[in-house]
Amino acid sequence: MSESTIAATGLTSQYAAQVTGDLERNVKEQDRISAEIAGLQEQLAALQSDHLVLANVQQALGISSAPIPPAAAPDSTTVPAPRTKAAADTGAGKRTRAKKADTAAPSRTTAKKPAGKAAAVKTAQLTLVELVRRHLTGHSEPRSAADVTTALATAHPERGIKATVVRTTLEGLVAKNQARRAKQGASVYYTTPNAAEQTATLDPEQTQSKQAE
Repeated sequence: MSESTIAATGLTSQYAAQVTGDLERNVKEQDRISAEIAGLQEQLAALQSDHLVLANVQQALGISSAPIPPAAAPDSTTVPAPRTKAAADTGAGKRTRAKKADTAAPSRTTAKKPAGKAAAVKTAQLTLVELVRRHLTGHSEPRSAADVTTALATAHPERGIKATVVRTTLEGLVAKNQARRAKQGASVYYTTPNAAEQTATLDPEQTQSKQAE
């Protein structure tokens, strides 16, 4: 066997050992990063759950500041491949051409939103306290927490209104003298101050109907 053949064989063995070691290190690094991603996803899920609870408490307290939406969870943990210089140059060229086209194009008149959609957006921005207060104002007869919850959940199914939050909101309005509470037997009813003055007590038939509900 010649010296060149021996040298080539030794070099091949050296490369094979190096590649095998690199593959093992690559697999271990993938396992480590996958474990870190799983832990971060669990933390994100816990934070999103806490955010929902805090948002409900904020509504119950009547805080009218706009809630901060939760961050959207990533659809995939796949890391995009690094862009080559040629791809970056191509993207920059496309952005430049698009910018020029936008500059040359005539300005468009902004379309007006339909009145119905605008009203729906305005209603969605109302806090739970405002929705409960409006419901009481729109009904002269006393309303129970269950009545208010059913009405608001039917009118706003996307908000996921809960009976416990509505009851807390009603008690908050009573504490602020923006609603009055009347107990009839084992049931509790709420009215606006004006409606409470006009109706001091419930009609017996109406009381039986409310308790039956």
